[in-house]
Amino acid sequence: MTVKSERERQERVVVGLLAACGMLTSLQFTLIVPLLPLIPALLDTTAADASWLITVTLLAGVVGTPVVTRLADMHGRRRMLLLSMGLLVAGSVIAAVIPGFTAVLVGRALQGFGTAVVPIGIGLLSALVSRRRAVLGIALMSGTLGMGSALGLVLAGPLLDGGGLPTVFWCSAIVGAVFCALIRWRIPEAPAGDSRGFDVVGAVLLTVGLTSLLLAISRGQYWGWTTALTLGFAALAVATLALWTLWERRHPAPLIDVRTAMRAPILPINVASFFATFGMYANHLLTTQEALAPRSTGYGLDVATAAAGMFLLPSALTMIVLAPLSARVITRFGGQRALLLGSVMMALAFVFRVLFHGGAVPVLIGSALVGAGVAFAFAAMPSLITAAVPADEVATANGVNSVIRTLSGAVAAALFGFVIAALPSEADPAFLSEQALQISLGFAAACGVITALLATFLRRPHPQEPA
Repeated sequence: MTVKSERERQERVVVGLLAACGMLTSLQFTLIVPLLPLIPALLDTTAADASWLITVTLLAGVVGTPVVTRLADMHGRRRMLLLSMGLLVAGSVIAAVIPGFTAVLVGRALQGFGTAVVPIGIGLLSALVSRRRAVLGIALMSGTLGMGSALGLVLAGPLLDGGGLPTVFWCSAIVGAVFCALIRWRIPEAPAGDSRGFDVVGAVLLTVGLTSLLLAISRGQYWGWTTALTLGFAALAVATLALWTLWERRHPAPLIDVRTAMRAPILPINVASFFATFGMYANHLLTTQEALAPRSTGYGLDVATAAAGMFLLPSALTMIVLAPLSARVITRFGGQRALLLGSVMMALAFVFRVLFHGGAVPVLIGSALVGAGVAFAFAAMPSLITAAVPADEVATANGVNSVIRTLSGAVAAALFGFVIAALPSEADPAFLSEQALQISLGFAAACGVITALLATFLRRPHPQEPA
């Protein structure tokens, strides 16, 4: 075997393994979602407390990702990748072995630190493999958010039926442990490029600000949007994040370079990421709603909870199949055109869903079409960011993008709950009315249009250093 062929084989292993790790971490956010109605009986708790199993994972991901990705750029990306995966495995084991709601809550929090795997993996790809293969790898890594979240909804029911709630967590623990061993064996460390110190004050301020913001968004529908608790957390988030911005602008070694994050093309890319991710989660939420709703709503398919996730399988498979094609489009035409193509496809797919719904075939086709748009859009965004920042800030910059995607998912879920409460179906108040479904699908189409407009006027990145 020649040196060139051996290197190509090693690069394929690196790309495949990192993409698989990203898929596993993305699963954690939705794997528990279809099981929420059963959690009160399984863990002897209330429905309101059960929803914390989602919130705490989001909190850990939002807070931990900027810190871990910054440490990755400073002290080694492979080292921090192993740390993130190790925390995910530890959390899965705790939730599987120790009975009771508290232990599962702790385990879910630790699983949330796996969010950092995708931006760290993108940083490793940019350092370890050739540019051509890095584009494909980044497309796969970025797409794992959509693939994994869709597959999590599909797998939750069969895993629960197969062995109960512990089986759901044992699956993550075993697969994660195997991936950790493979990372140590097959992925080399990338050189650490940033020797500046760690911004402790900035990390604390960002943690308080993001935690307050996510609590206000994700818990507002349970506490009440106008209650003192929700408004208090929202005010604390605004004040703390404003103070954090001022601190970061003056610190010689900031946790996140605010000046870089606020200038073109980074800021428009992150704003586009928010709207594109909103569309992806809207696809998940509204597809599940159509599958579960009774036929009396006028659009529902009335399928069993365990089978509802199967309607998202076309979306996940489409993203997997189109990832190589999206990488080729980026290589040949650039990330800007790939983002524009993906966002236009998403917008048109949601328009199709507004016009055609109420049957299994239109739902399956619509879900797949949205997945096609997500494949191109999600592949383009981290490629654009990676090309626009210095090589020693790749993980940190993509970590910020990952946080924005997570916040977008939380906003989508909160807005979805608000719309159900405001416009319920007369046949069953637990579901949207048909008019509300059409409005929601139309809003998701508008998110695709906004993303397309941002992509159209996106300025071509001029990196300080080639990534």
